[in-house]
Amino acid sequence: MRNCGELLVELLQQYGVDTIFGIPGNHTVQLYRGLDGAAMHHISPRHEQGAGFMADGYARASGRPGVCFLISGPGVTNAVTPMMQALADSVPMLIISAVGARHHLGMGEGHLHELPDQRALTAQCTRFSHTLMRPEELPRVLARAFAVFTSERPGPVHIEIPLDVITADATQVPAQRWPAVAPATAADEVLQAAADSLLNAQRPCIIAGGGCVKAAVQLQEVAERLAAPVINTVNGKGLLMPSHPLAVGGSPSLPAVRELLAAADVVLAIGTEFGETDYDMLFVGDLTLDAQLIRIDIDAGQLCRNLRPTLPICGDACASLKGLLNRMPAQHRALKSERASRARAAIRNDQHYHPQFQDFFNALQNTLPDLIIVGDSTLPTYYAVWQYEPSGSRRYFHSATGGGTLGYAIPAALGAKIACPEKPVVAIVGDGAAQFTLPELAAGVAAQLPVIVIVWNNQGYSEIREGMVAAGIRPIGVDIVPPDFVTAAQAMGAMAMRPQNLTELQRELTTAATREVPTLLDLNQSLFISRAAGQWY
Repeated sequence: MRNCGELLVELLQQYGVDTIFGIPGNHTVQLYRGLDGAAMHHISPRHEQGAGFMADGYARASGRPGVCFLISGPGVTNAVTPMMQALADSVPMLIISAVGARHHLGMGEGHLHELPDQRALTAQCTRFSHTLMRPEELPRVLARAFAVFTSERPGPVHIEIPLDVITADATQVPAQRWPAVAPATAADEVLQAAADSLLNAQRPCIIAGGGCVKAAVQLQEVAERLAAPVINTVNGKGLLMPSHPLAVGGSPSLPAVRELLAAADVVLAIGTEFGETDYDMLFVGDLTLDAQLIRIDIDAGQLCRNLRPTLPICGDACASLKGLLNRMPAQHRALKSERASRARAAIRNDQHYHPQFQDFFNALQNTLPDLIIVGDSTLPTYYAVWQYEPSGSRRYFHSATGGGTLGYAIPAALGAKIACPEKPVVAIVGDGAAQFTLPELAAGVAAQLPVIVIVWNNQGYSEIREGMVAAGIRPIGVDIVPPDFVTAAQAMGAMAMRPQNLTELQRELTTAATREVPTLLDLNQSLFISRAAGQWY
């Protein structure tokens, strides 16, 4: 007999899933029966929150959905925060969990891990949550999940399987995946109208968000044909190389970038929600545009939120940009853009641009070319929003925007390293956030993942402390005493050091990249910046 849990593993392999993040429990052991002999890796985090963040990092680095196996009840509730973060940032993630047997659902009889309605909880932070009632439904439900990942605005999907369904006979259910669903394409007349507006523009600008991450080639070609400066959100970093003459860099929160947009006559925005954490990180007020606004988004509902478009285009970014290119002359305008170069210069003269943080980022890039940086909510990450420019897409992401959680970077970096083993991966985490998920270093040791974890240590929640002082509030609850991170990391089998300057940091980075276990580098903030970095909020 082949049970439903074994059928699940067979189907996931057909969808190209190669890694499962999860902690086995009594309610999920039958899911693991199918993993025996399967062409899949299993990674055991030390907490289900770590499983979710690992799946998130894996998905962002690779573009493929991260997959978790979780027990019912606490396993699911521990992963709700990663689901929320993935939902906010449109990250494809598949959460497979157990749930009580069908005849126990909703009865409230005190069974192990029982919640009144587990699916109702996860439905708030997923694209959809489904209770599988029969093994025969599984191929269709998985098809729906992967349709979300490939043809809609991606995000987490939760499928819960009752205990009696996991073990039910699925021998007669074909282990055959459904055909892939192609994303929607925009209508010809809408693309023609957009092309006409852009070609007639005198001062076009382009904004590229995370929804454009698979369309870097098409984005660059459209920008070059229009000589349009390209502005990126955090999730759009690296879509244009920093050396490209049309790459603005920075952030749409900065005054110089807002001025560039204010002077534009047509703005093409691709795959961006115009949310606060990208466009008003400095809390100076909502972005306003006088220009014609052409918005491309795969989610029709998103085209009706935040900024009102002059011309909404519902469709896949890659297909829509190809459609625009087919309606534009093939020749490029002069690539040199005074508007882009002036904006870049203004960004570097802005009061929020901090040279010492730029030295820090340069040390990382010069020592570890083509690295992936995974950030938490910590001071260097805030400055990375407008100062750090990666060498390509999917090489920088963090949790400071979107959901804005703490404890993200360490497990997410481990997931990114599993997805991209050939690339160096660096996590940047504050001393407060590191204490949320520090035990995941042990998971990295067990999996032999040479991830580098930089702890930016300022002895507590310093940004919140400064915010309290600025608001006239006596700081309470922010002066936490961090542990000895070096000793703690070494106790888990990782390597750990305390570099005292950038030269020592670069030497340790070089050595760490050659190891087979994680390396933690504890950086004392006062040694790396000699004056107040300013307030990011």
